[in-house]
Amino acid sequence: MPGTNLTREEARTRADLLHVDAYDIELDLGTAREGGTFRSTTVVRFTATTPGADTFIDLVAPGVEEITLNGTALDPASFADSRIPLPGLAAENELRVVANCAYTNTGEGLHRFVDPVDGETYLYTQFEVPDARRVFASFEQPDLKAAFTFTVTAPKGWVVVSNSPTPQPTGDGDTQVWAFEPTGRISTYITALIAGPYVGVFDSYENGDQKVPLGVYCRPSLREFLDAEAVFEVTKQGFDYFQEKFDFPYPFAKYDQLFVPEFNAGAMENAGAVTLRDQYVFRSKVTDAAYEARAATILHELAHMWFGDLVTMEWWNDLWLNESFATFAEAVCQAEAPGSKWPNSWTTFANQMKTWAYRQDQLPSTHPIMAEINDLEDVQVNFDGITYAKGASVLKQLVAYVGQDAFFQGVQAYFKRHAWGNTRLGDLLGALEEASGRDLKAWSKAWLETAGINVLRPSIVLNTDGEIESFTVLQEAPALPAGAKGEAVLRPHRIAIGLYELADGETLVRTDRIELDVDGPRTEVPELVGRHRPAVVLLNDDDLSYAKIRLDEDSLAVVTEHLGAFTESLPRALCWASAWDMTRDGELAARDYLSLALSGIGRESDIGVVQSVQRQVKLALDAYTDPAWREEGLGRWAAAAEEHLRGAEAGSDHQLAWARTLAAVARTDGQLDLLAGLLDGTAEIKGLAVDTELRWTLLVRLAATGRADEAAIAAELERDNTAAGQEHAATCRAARPTAEAKAQAWAAVVESDELTNYVQEATIVGFQQADQRELLEAYGAKYFAAVKGIWETRSHEISQQIIGGLYPALQVTQATVDATDAWLAAADPAPALRRQVVEAKAGVERALRAQAADRAAGGR
Repeated sequence: MPGTNLTREEARTRADLLHVDAYDIELDLGTAREGGTFRSTTVVRFTATTPGADTFIDLVAPGVEEITLNGTALDPASFADSRIPLPGLAAENELRVVANCAYTNTGEGLHRFVDPVDGETYLYTQFEVPDARRVFASFEQPDLKAAFTFTVTAPKGWVVVSNSPTPQPTGDGDTQVWAFEPTGRISTYITALIAGPYVGVFDSYENGDQKVPLGVYCRPSLREFLDAEAVFEVTKQGFDYFQEKFDFPYPFAKYDQLFVPEFNAGAMENAGAVTLRDQYVFRSKVTDAAYEARAATILHELAHMWFGDLVTMEWWNDLWLNESFATFAEAVCQAEAPGSKWPNSWTTFANQMKTWAYRQDQLPSTHPIMAEINDLEDVQVNFDGITYAKGASVLKQLVAYVGQDAFFQGVQAYFKRHAWGNTRLGDLLGALEEASGRDLKAWSKAWLETAGINVLRPSIVLNTDGEIESFTVLQEAPALPAGAKGEAVLRPHRIAIGLYELADGETLVRTDRIELDVDGPRTEVPELVGRHRPAVVLLNDDDLSYAKIRLDEDSLAVVTEHLGAFTESLPRALCWASAWDMTRDGELAARDYLSLALSGIGRESDIGVVQSVQRQVKLALDAYTDPAWREEGLGRWAAAAEEHLRGAEAGSDHQLAWARTLAAVARTDGQLDLLAGLLDGTAEIKGLAVDTELRWTLLVRLAATGRADEAAIAAELERDNTAAGQEHAATCRAARPTAEAKAQAWAAVVESDELTNYVQEATIVGFQQADQRELLEAYGAKYFAAVKGIWETRSHEISQQIIGGLYPALQVTQATVDATDAWLAAADPAPALRRQVVEAKAGVERALRAQAADRAAGGR
């Protein structure tokens, strides 16, 4: 619908016309326990540059009761297509809209959740990108900032949290009223309301005369697991680091972090009231990598209080100003903040974020970091690996280019100049140019305004004495994928070259490091001429730039045999990432990647790297191996997983990671017997805690292989009848290897819209089992018959789950590619829908190429 899908031109026209002063919003949530709708009353005051002009305000609601503009009643029937027309504006205007808005179960707008443990109702808002209009009438675009005053009626005894500090409620009846103070000037999408019988833990951040109240909240059913002190510790480290580096005090009156149920993203940077997915409240043992990921999310959202909330992009084409910066900030803070528990955060960044970026940048939908965003549908599918991970990688490259001191000096000037305002790309670059003295226009064009990825390779020529006669860094710009806009370009790179030797034949130690600029197709490195050839030459050591790295033949041979021998985690992560990228590109056979993993993973100490390699091996075996060899490869991996599980240190993170890996691939009777024994207590691995989450992990595999039936699933759900338990049970039921189970799962997701966002996601995960390709084959045609209707009738989050999750990606055949092409040609899908399906098809095409490479390797 055109009204729901606001265009950039419409937003620009409205921004030129209006200045919004303030919103007064009254929400009556007395109906929350029953669901349905709630009463929303909005009074918005704004000025118009052209009196007499017409405009509109946004609203997504079942109905409108009253529209009054400057004292004149307008016909409520004028509300249509998610818009309320506003004719004949005055110079100064006051609009009152009374609407009946709807609670949702999709994680958009005002999400309503009933906890099966206590039967209580919990609410929270999620407004990014355009969903404040689901709760109150609003000018739904980031550059029409205003002050917001919320007055909320809710059941007595509830906790109500918003952007401003929570006031004492008034009233003695079944409901009470919370009247919040006005906010500063912020965008609609970062306003927030969280309400329900949440429980909180409180502290404060203190720095001289500054005192910021801190709160951490969750549902009572999770309170026993809430490690609030750990959350506060990371938060305070972030406050210290960001206030020093940004030279701008935290801009809001308090800082609450609320762990909320069924949250679609990792977290959301609502000003002073951050919401996070409550899976970050760990109910069972997790590895240190999970704690690191949570800390990164906490720091990411805290960085947004400055970059995104205090200063906000003018339109969504500059979304990277928010997300790339926050992603960079989370990593640099963890790496440098005093007391940080994860000073090797750049290893995690290289191993996970960069891998995500490289994958996204090789899809047909690749785009510049500063993307062309024509409408809201464009931006809703643009929260991707380019906007977050590539953008952050490029910021790290920029820091290497201008220096960290100059970079943060520019950032400080940017905040002071644009506080409480909106900005474009040029505003940040201008501040960085002033601070660094460098002209960044060419840099920006190369890095921010073009798509695609470069490949760096060493070319080493030795003389007869084994000394380096010439050393050249070769840069390639592979053609952009078919369908991608633009042309591939060579970029300037600031990189380091690391030289490594085998000490005592056992450990790889860096003996020298050279930092230089690489530009154009060939860059000579005269500093290395005449030197002895080292065991390993590693381009982009320390991961300064954003580029795919290849090892020369001799270095690759040493790394293949000694990858775990690097004394530092970052070069190991870079080599793992290079090998994985070569596998995805068909330059390294999937079976050879498996061999590399089997030989090197046992010496890998970084648990985050271990878990990434485990996931990548599983993907390689499922999608990139010759189908004729796949079962042999899976068997080798499953046997290795069992061996590592039994040999791991008791109670260690590695032991838990290998238990989960075995549960994903167990296939022999003995392996499945072990899983069943761990579940029922007849088997034991010393030190392995078979707790709630691990029990469900084991049960999913047993259900998928036919070893656990409905009775077993129901029994486990009775043990853990929580929201998480219900989601796990949905996965188990959909995973069962029967036609009936698949039909039931399909009907629940595609033919009904009653599932909540999380139960739907869990059902899709269970449905798509790699060992059940034949059982799923018939659903390819059903997918293409249903997908356009899903896009047109479901909300964005729900439809995106279904479109990506149910695509027949397990059917790695040319027939799947052909069927997708036929649908694309006939269906005339909307651009955002087309993008999602084209990305899914690209995954099958890549898998076909990788399988061909693996098949060729098998015939060597």
